[in-house]
Amino acid sequence: MNFIIRKMKKEDIKQVRDVATKSWHSTYDGIIPHEIQENFLKVAYSDQMMERKLHKSFIFVAEVENKIIGFANFTLVNEKRQSELSAIYLYPIYQGKGIGTELLQKGINELENIKEIYVDVERENSIGKSFYKAKGFQVIKEYDDKFNGHIFKTIRMSLTI
Repeated sequence: MNFIIRKMKKEDIKQVRDVATKSWHSTYDGIIPHEIQENFLKVAYSDQMMERKLHKSFIFVAEVENKIIGFANFTLVNEKRQSELSAIYLYPIYQGKGIGTELLQKGINELENIKEIYVDVERENSIGKSFYKAKGFQVIKEYDDKFNGHIFKTIRMSLTI
C-alpha cells in the first residue's frame, strides 16, 4: 500500500477529526460509554482545540490517495528531552499495515534530541497496548483518570530512544 506521512495543515482538521471519531468508536465501544466518547471528541477535536494543537505540538498525518487515513500527535520536547504521544489513530481498515509504525517513527525522527516518549493507554485497549509493546514501550505505572463521570483505567508506557 502506498501512503505518505507529512505534517498536518489547518485544512486537514475536518479529516483528522473524522479519523479520531471513527477510531475512538471502533476502539472504545463497549469500554467507554458512547456519550462520554462524544463529549471527549467534541472538546478535544474542536476547530479551536485543533488549531491550538497545530501550533503547540507536532501532528503528522498519513495519506492514501490524498485522503487522510491516520495521524499522530506528539507534544513538544521538554527540558528532560521527553515528549508525550497524545494520539495515534488510524481508520480501523488501515490498522496492521505498518502505517502506525511509520507515524511513530516520523515523530521520533522529527523531534529533536528526543530521549523518551510517553503514552497513556486505556487498560482494555488491547490493540493499543499490543502496538506499543511491540514497538518497545514499557509499562511504568497504572492509574485511574476521571473524565466526565467515567473512570479511565489508564496505563502509562514509556519508550527510551
